Amino acid sequence: MTVRPLSVFPKEVLRQQAETVETFDQDLKLLVDDMIETMRIAPGVGLAAPQIGISKRIIVIEFGDEYDETVPNQLYVLINPEITKKSNASLTGIEGCLSVPGLVGEVERSSAVTVVGQDLEGKKVKFRAQGWLARIFQHEIDHINGVLYTDRAENIWKPDHEESESI
Repeated sequence: MTVRPLSVFPKEVLRQQAETVETFDQDLKLLVDDMIETMRIAPGVGLAAPQIGISKRIIVIEFGDEYDETVPNQLYVLINPEITKKSNASLTGIEGCLSVPGLVGEVERSSAVTVVGQDLEGKKVKFRAQGWLARIFQHEIDHINGVLYTDRAENIWKPDHEESESI
């Protein structure tokens, strides 16, 4: 596995609609392995391929339980993910981003989402997420659509200390 350099705003790849993945091969698996390693080293809880300069619809997320730190993290790998359902209820929370270092912002997001995509073999997968995990899915899927959290933020500021995990 290789740690890849992060693309930082205003890199053009962060504003592009990422390309659909059509080939599910060893190269894809190696790219995903690199994304996981890069996310962990950064450190972050999610990473989209455009954040390492690759315009592909790939996201990785590693997250446990927002209320119980003893719950082990679960790794999610989604190829060509799409949000198919959002709750009417929303929550505002503080987000940061590996591609927008040094800033955080308040972002309103749906409190629950249903996400469909494909796994590394191209098989359909479906996840339902609530709370912080739903926020992470929305943040990462925004990345593959060329949207940054700063586009959705009500307030953006430079924190005096670490106020939020980078997504």
